[in-house]
Amino acid sequence: MKRIAAISLSLLSFVSVTAFAADSTKVNGWISDSMCGAKHAGTGAACAKKCIEGGSKPVFVDEAKKQVWAIDNPDAVKDAYGKHVALSVTSDAATKSVHVTGVSVLAD
Repeated sequence: MKRIAAISLSLLSFVSVTAFAADSTKVNGWISDSMCGAKHAGTGAACAKKCIEGGSKPVFVDEAKKQVWAIDNPDAVKDAYGKHVALSVTSDAATKSVHVTGVSVLAD
């Protein structure tokens, strides 16, 4: 009985890790602010910085679809406000938010 429980626990752990890893993706886009969203993606770095410093939350604007995603760990992008970036993220489509696990600033 203990052996069956140990095997079941091992399988459940493996399935959980696999499911989490599959949700992690790399995406390109811009770090903007929650007030302007996609309006200034690629052209409004100064505006994004000013709005975030004024209290707006940083958001991610997907390069391909111009969709705006909330960032649930905004400190991860504090050095990239208004910049074109490549992010490693775990996304949550239900809340339209991303958790940033890696940031690379791209040359424009």
